[in-house]
Amino acid sequence: MKINKAGLEIIKSFEGWSADPYLCPANRWTIAYGSTWDIRGRSVTADHPRITKDQGEALLRQEVHHIEGAVRRLIKTPLTVNQFSAICSWGFNVGSGNVQNSTLRMKLNRGDVEGAADEFRKWRKAGGRVLAGLVRRRVAERALFLTAD
Repeated sequence: MKINKAGLEIIKSFEGWSADPYLCPANRWTIAYGSTWDIRGRSVTADHPRITKDQGEALLRQEVHHIEGAVRRLIKTPLTVNQFSAICSWGFNVGSGNVQNSTLRMKLNRGDVEGAADEFRKWRKAGGRVLAGLVRRRVAERALFLTAD
């Protein structure tokens, strides 16, 4: 299974685009559509060179491919394409380690779909602060998660 267009649009719209590195609210150097790693798998740094839109799309594909694999490995219950895509968007933002250790994953693997859906809204902080953009993103991810395919 692969992330669908709706899931990719959530990532792109909430991450935004930057050709230059910037420090995100979680205090990590980031580039393109929220990538914290470059095409060679190295951490983005303040002195990372400017990238093109095509390079940014390649970074997005690379990181989405990584999170798709993590979701397939960590979620044992069958998912709809929309559920898979919503979890991939969320995982892209919070990281695969947080997906692995999350109550969302545990509830979903126990078959508690509604309980898992309610977990999205808990992931609204970066740098210890509730961010309005994360609140809106989690609403969008939860809505996609609960939308029938």
